[in-house]
Amino acid sequence: MDMESASSVVLQALTQATSQDTALLKPAEEQLRQWETQPGFYSVLLNIFNNHMLDVNVRWLAVLYFKNGIDRYWRRVAPNALSEDEKTSLRAGLITNFNEPVNQIATQIAVLIAKVARLDCPRQWPELIPILLESVKGQDGLQQHRALLTFYHVTKTLASKRLAQDKRLFQDLASGIYSFACSLWSHHTDCFLQQVLAVDQAHALSSLERTLLSLKVLRKLTVHGFQEPQQNMEVMVSRQVDPDSPCREKLEKTIILYTKVLLDFLEVHPCAFIPLIQRSLEFAVSYVFTAAGEGLVFERFTVQCMNLIKTIVKNEAYKPCKNIEDSKPESLEAHKIKTAFFTHPTLTEIGRRLVSHYFLLTKEELAMWEEDPEGFAVEETGGDSWKYSLRPCTEVLFLDIFHNYSQTLTPVLLEMVLNLQGPSNVEDPVQLLMKDAVYNAVGLAAYELFDNIDFDQWFNNQLLGELQVSHHRYKLIRRRVIWLIGQWISVKFKSELRPLLYEVILNLMQDPDLVTCQFLFLNVSPVDDFEFRTEQFLPYLESIFSLLFQLLQQVTECDTKMQVLHVISCVIERVNIQIRPYVGCLVQYLPLLWKQSEEHNMLRCAILTTLVHLVQGLGAESKNLYLFLLPVIQLSTDVSQPPHVYLLEDGLELWLVTLENSPAITPELLRIFQNMSALLEMSSENLRTCFQIVNAYIYLSATDFLQNYAEGLCRSFCNLLKDITNEGQVQVLKVVEVALKVSPVLGAHMFQPLLPSVFRGIVDGERYPVVMSTYLGIMGRVLLQNASFFSSLLTQMASEYNQEIGQLLGGVIEMWVDRMDNITQPERRKLSSLALLSLLPSDNSVVQEKFCGIINICVEALHDVMTEDSDTGTLKDCMLMSHFEEPKLTDDEEPPTEQDKRKKLLALEDPVHSVSLQQYVYEKLKAQQALMGDQGFGALMETVDTEIVRQLQEFLQGL
Repeated sequence: MDMESASSVVLQALTQATSQDTALLKPAEEQLRQWETQPGFYSVLLNIFNNHMLDVNVRWLAVLYFKNGIDRYWRRVAPNALSEDEKTSLRAGLITNFNEPVNQIATQIAVLIAKVARLDCPRQWPELIPILLESVKGQDGLQQHRALLTFYHVTKTLASKRLAQDKRLFQDLASGIYSFACSLWSHHTDCFLQQVLAVDQAHALSSLERTLLSLKVLRKLTVHGFQEPQQNMEVMVSRQVDPDSPCREKLEKTIILYTKVLLDFLEVHPCAFIPLIQRSLEFAVSYVFTAAGEGLVFERFTVQCMNLIKTIVKNEAYKPCKNIEDSKPESLEAHKIKTAFFTHPTLTEIGRRLVSHYFLLTKEELAMWEEDPEGFAVEETGGDSWKYSLRPCTEVLFLDIFHNYSQTLTPVLLEMVLNLQGPSNVEDPVQLLMKDAVYNAVGLAAYELFDNIDFDQWFNNQLLGELQVSHHRYKLIRRRVIWLIGQWISVKFKSELRPLLYEVILNLMQDPDLVTCQFLFLNVSPVDDFEFRTEQFLPYLESIFSLLFQLLQQVTECDTKMQVLHVISCVIERVNIQIRPYVGCLVQYLPLLWKQSEEHNMLRCAILTTLVHLVQGLGAESKNLYLFLLPVIQLSTDVSQPPHVYLLEDGLELWLVTLENSPAITPELLRIFQNMSALLEMSSENLRTCFQIVNAYIYLSATDFLQNYAEGLCRSFCNLLKDITNEGQVQVLKVVEVALKVSPVLGAHMFQPLLPSVFRGIVDGERYPVVMSTYLGIMGRVLLQNASFFSSLLTQMASEYNQEIGQLLGGVIEMWVDRMDNITQPERRKLSSLALLSLLPSDNSVVQEKFCGIINICVEALHDVMTEDSDTGTLKDCMLMSHFEEPKLTDDEEPPTEQDKRKKLLALEDPVHSVSLQQYVYEKLKAQQALMGDQGFGALMETVDTEIVRQLQEFLQGL
């Protein structure tokens, strides 16, 4: 098809693709998608968007299709890549005419050329930059602007490349065109200034636009084009523009760009910036902190100036080392400049003005506080907001300057506090705002002021009084005082004053007019710090908890609900089971809140955390929540449901504590385990919690659980063990060990497919000690508690190893004796000796041959477990447990969970805790003696080292 007919077909498709009618739109889009990989398609698109006679929307779409094509098909290695010939002609066509009349399309074409430049410049497209520079010099106004726009986008794109080779190429380019870019910027700035003076609005605006574009180019070249900018003096440019101009908006953008150049430069090249420190500080401080800026500065400019000061004050490159000799000369030079600039009077003026001018709440802020107290309080002040917003910016600057120059600024702030002693006049709004600002400063600088303010005294003598002024205009101060106490509570606040604080909180929260104070109470979480004492808090628990609950229902913002839930969780966590009488209302409300928060995953995470603490506080009573709790766990841990991405970690935590506190298994609780196999497949960082959950099910109801799920679990475990770290293997095997401990017969039967690999690990002498120890723990359980299963496993393995059963058993015993030192847990060491002793009495020659090793292990284990009874002075096995004791708890200790009780009861039946090793050794040796007769047994004992025999006799004395 020739070019002309191709053009008309594509043009028709593009026209239909801009239609609102989907019957035309869909097939046209499909058709265009198919042409994307056809040779010549992009040449046709180029002709279409370069034809200014065509409809703007059609041309716009042609540019977009071309732009997408660059991303997909321009690289040589791309599937269906464009031919080199077509790319050559397209490159030429893109830069023939910079005369696009429509601004938006011109910007898109500039971006598109920059995309090609990123891939092809300078090697395949050496002519691009020279043609751009030539066109930028042109006399035609439109052509000059469009070329400059393209020049900017190309520079921006090339500057963003990060490979060393690309950075070098950009530096070469920068050194070649830098002086031209400077003169270009200088020329357009001069034109603009002349036109402003001649009140030539139209031309001034267009010159200002070119000034802005050329400055943007200069910014990229300056910041990314030089390794050591201080070597290139032209980079050190600084210019002032008269801000009193009708081209206000564009001018402000230009001024902000000047400050951005300085800030970028300071960030990327702090050492090269040193010659500019003095002038930058003079410039920024005079505009922001003296009368020079009045009427001239605007908010974004103030923010940029403050950030400039902050970055210079805080910059690590400008601070000498503790040991002055180790400092770099540049650091000392910068430090000297800063010290000379930040004199006592300058710092005092900055400190005073920050507080008395910039910290004052504005009319807008006060109005917002009235209309939407909650919204005002959750206004974003975190993250990077200090880079863009005035209030966080001033607060961050205040903190950094205070931190670096606290000796000078502390007396200034303390003097401001002294001037505001006693209650303020409610008729004097200026005084109220000033007190709010000063208290804000004292709160922000709490850590710096630690040694200079006796906060306890101030709280008693001044702040308590402020909180009791009930006038509606005083709520500004009440709110700030509450916030202030919140800032200091974790810094310096005597614990004896706590009850007084709880009284204050209660009084404030019961005032119906104080939604504001109710909310701000969250700044003084009564329990969220290390000085908290449960017994001081208990008298206030019921009242504060019910007020917190009311607050949770009153607030509407998601963030606020999350904060309230956080405080509620902390309260429950601190008082634990003592919360039980008061949670009824919360338990009824949480299902409703969960339903309402379907779209808010972070709020749902907060609800899950609250439920974790609630279940821990309720203990066995948490079973009454299952109707709500179990579907929540089910949803949060189901990886086929999208919310699991946010909820999984907290959901698993909740699942675990629910099992640990469950008094008995329920069919629904058992059913949730269906979510587990997918979680084990993910083998993510949550695996440890997953294993804890499996263990909890085994402790809760081994028979039901293993019969339903062990087969699938065993498959998952076999897959996991193929590709997991040693630490991970130990975690998996510990679960098997728990199953064997709780249910020796069913456990061995259900995990049968895993046991041969454990057996092999022992026979082959697993190198990693912790894994070997776990293998021996598992085999010890099987041998001691399920001997018939051990016997059939031994038979199976003997045929695998092609060995006699006795020979293989001998190998196992030998390895066990040899690797006893790998086992560090006393329980497993005792278990090993009980297991090996269980082979006696035996007339099997292999067991008799290994008798010496078995006795060695037994004596080692007796040393581990035998301790002297303080009452009788005789030796006894310290691992024996005779009955279940309810522990006496101190206030700080958590009461035992249902799972703790289950483990205790299980321990009472576990041979490790129910069989006396001393007694067992004695009985087994007696039985071996009876079997062999005195003479045979005597000969057997002679195979054991005499010192070991002596120790053994000592342990068995008196039996």
